[in-house]
Amino acid sequence: MFPKLDPLLHSELRLAVMSILAGVEEADFTYLKKQTGATSGNLSVQIEKLTADGYITVEKGFKGKMPRTTCRITPVGTDAFSNYVEALKEYLTTG
Repeated sequence: MFPKLDPLLHSELRLAVMSILAGVEEADFTYLKKQTGATSGNLSVQIEKLTADGYITVEKGFKGKMPRTTCRITPVGTDAFSNYVEALKEYLTTG
């Protein structure tokens, strides 16, 4: 039987955000937008969903006079991402 995939991470954009954050200490909104190719509105919505479930934290501040939104993966998010990757590996190796 195949393992259940986390529905929150089974979205292309949310998975991309989590993949980026898993490899860095933090990433700002502009960087995430550039790396994912997402629109600002769509990225904002997906970040909110990840934040609501505790997978990432968001810190809003300023860099000089420019607003800056910084995202970080949480331990809960790290575990969820790791479990998702392991589940996908089972899908790929079973058969």
